[in-house]
Amino acid sequence: MSIIVFGSINLDLVARTAHIPAPGETIVGQHFATLPGGKGANQAVAAARLGLPTELVGRVGSDQFGELLLQSLSLSGVGCAGVTVDSTTHSGVALIAVDDASENSIIVVPGANGQVGASDLQRLYSLLPQAKVLLLQLELPLSVVIAAAKAAKQIGVTVIFDPAPARPDLPSELYPLIDIITPNQIEAGQLAGFEVNSLATAQQAAAVLHQQGVGTVIIKLGQQGAVCLNQGESFEIPAFPVKAVDTVAAGDCFNGGLAAGLAAGMNLRAAMRQAAAAAALSVTRAGAQPSLPTRAELDRFLASFDLQI
Repeated sequence: MSIIVFGSINLDLVARTAHIPAPGETIVGQHFATLPGGKGANQAVAAARLGLPTELVGRVGSDQFGELLLQSLSLSGVGCAGVTVDSTTHSGVALIAVDDASENSIIVVPGANGQVGASDLQRLYSLLPQAKVLLLQLELPLSVVIAAAKAAKQIGVTVIFDPAPARPDLPSELYPLIDIITPNQIEAGQLAGFEVNSLATAQQAAAVLHQQGVGTVIIKLGQQGAVCLNQGESFEIPAFPVKAVDTVAAGDCFNGGLAAGLAAGMNLRAAMRQAAAAAALSVTRAGAQPSLPTRAELDRFLASFDLQI
């Protein structure tokens, strides 16, 4: 395969309500949906739908949620030979309430994701020699994320690391193991130690992270595009102008698109442009994995955009 994703697999339980309930309050919701999610699974689906052979390594529980998640991944073309069904716990879930103002309240229960450990790393190690890119996030235990990055670095597999959910206490040993780090502006600010709210502050944060030992820093800025800094150059990729409906999983879509581009042999600028286009297309549709574009959809989007300019 070209891409391996070592990451989380969740089922999102989403309730739409007029307002987020206060402590002790019971309200009547408007709509309910169960949707496949988890940053690892989202990124794997994003890459697979763009036509790149993609394997996911992680865990689900021995329950109906786990069956649903594996079925959904397979239908999207993700290889699941590296996914363990853990009979000792439940699948990861996210309980999400979304109100009429699009504000949300989320409870994530890691379940099987929190049990990922040595045996999962062994499955990852057996697959790594066949891969070009390894995608990592922070919804698994940090110790296994570091071990995975070390193993990939040792054999020359490109490590793309999404530092989400954000945490400011990443150990210094992790940074030199990362080829490409892809925080959004909130995550970049937490890692750099100051607020990132513009292209200028994003470039400053990128310099801080680069000094920590990261090869390439890409900071995702939503409608402002993305900035990139590495040893040889600094540049910006503008956002594609679209009408956003739902930004859930846009960052995961960017990472999957970036990995797919690099694994297909694109240079960094071209891969970032593809990633930005995929993310832009994803926000025009509702849901996490349901919004992720196929190769044909992305090609049509890019072609229409190129015609406009």
